Amino acid sequence: MNRDGLSRTRTYAAGALALLAFATACGDNGGGGSAAPAGSTATTAASGPASAAATTPGAAPAQGDAAAWAKWNLKPLAPAPAPPADKPIKLERTGTVPVFSDVKTSDKVVFITIDDGAEKDPKFVEMLTDLKVPISMFLTKDIVKNDYGYFKPLQALGNHIQNHTVTHPVMSKLSADKQKSEICEDQAALTQQYGTAPLLFRPPFGDGANTPMLNTSVQQCGPRAIVLWRESMQIHDMQYQAADKKLKPGDIVLAHFRGPKELKGATMTQMFADLLARIQEQGFSVARLEDYIQAPAS
Repeated sequence: MNRDGLSRTRTYAAGALALLAFATACGDNGGGGSAAPAGSTATTAASGPASAAATTPGAAPAQGDAAAWAKWNLKPLAPAPAPPADKPIKLERTGTVPVFSDVKTSDKVVFITIDDGAEKDPKFVEMLTDLKVPISMFLTKDIVKNDYGYFKPLQALGNHIQNHTVTHPVMSKLSADKQKSEICEDQAALTQQYGTAPLLFRPPFGDGANTPMLNTSVQQCGPRAIVLWRESMQIHDMQYQAADKKLKPGDIVLAHFRGPKELKGATMTQMFADLLARIQEQGFSVARLEDYIQAPAS
């Protein structure tokens, strides 16, 4: 299902090429490929150490004004409704963690998640600052460690940073110890850099999401849920799991921090603008995923 790219060390460059060759969940080149395995939507869940609160108090994220949208050649999205007081997904401190690819809600909203962290385009920070569209970032340590600071202005906008392993491996091919190392080391690095322990985990390519071994590894490292997706953004359009190729309320949408090399010349902001246009065409708003999740009680 999907991918990576941008300027970094020679060692990462080799790794990025390997990932791009793997046309699955977290790294296709923006063309085709099948969408990630659909996870079971969970409304209860659970595990180990309590993570930081996943909800943002107060009203829904305010989204930018018409002039800001016009600056990016976009029509404004309808504002998202206020976050529900009764969260559809409730996480527990211990036990098996839930796997979900959408959120049960009647709100006509979708949730944008962006993976990896390879492309660090300053224009994208400007775009989100203008538009105030909420995202969730699933970051991979070895891809972001050369510039942790890039993501801090995005975090300051209220966007949450979540766990996506250290090296972006195919998790089902790893031993239990190696799975735990990938998740726990990313958890520790992201917590140290951004001040909040990730509550959510996404396996690269969606691989192994529903296996007991990976579920145990996630529990041991702190995240309290495994998050998949229903749609993935390619270069100019979305790839759908549903046969009718339409968004549904509560769908989680996957995108990536990618640049022109992986997007056939398109920029990160052009890809994101096309994503917002597809959402707007279907009459949806964008809400913050963490606003629909109740973190475990401490």
